[in-house]
Formats: sequence, C-alpha cells, structure tokens
Amino acid sequence: MSWSIAVDDQTCIGSGMCAGVAPDHFELVDGYSQAKKDRVEPSDDLVDAAESCPVEAILVRDVESGKVVAPEE
Repeated sequence: MSWSIAVDDQTCIGSGMCAGVAPDHFELVDGYSQAKKDRVEPSDDLVDAAESCPVEAILVRDVESGKVVAPEE
C-alpha cells in the first residue's frame, strides 16, 4: 500500500505546521510547503500533518483506491 501527497501551492500559506509535524515528508521551499516525495508508505505523521494544515492545502490519497486519507472530509 502507498499514499500520494499533494500540496496545493495556490492554497499554502507557509505556516510550516506540516514540516514541524512530519519533517520526513515536508520541507519549506521559498516559504511554502513542498512534499519531499510524491508517493510514500502510510504514516500517522503524514495524516497529522495534513490535519494540522490551517488552510487544508495538503491532500493525502491511497494510491490504489484513490480514496482521500486526509484531511477528513
């Protein structure tokens, strides 16, 4: 199983919450969040990061099913 990570660069405000919660998955580049990898193994840190984004700029999906894992709708 693997998950895809997408950061909406039009929505991201660069709060850095994601990089603080899940530094293995996110970094700030020019003041905005960027996923370090497009596809990753499932991780609680990744869900926490997506849930903590104040503007919900992070979308995590199950690659196989396409189901949104985080943030919860």
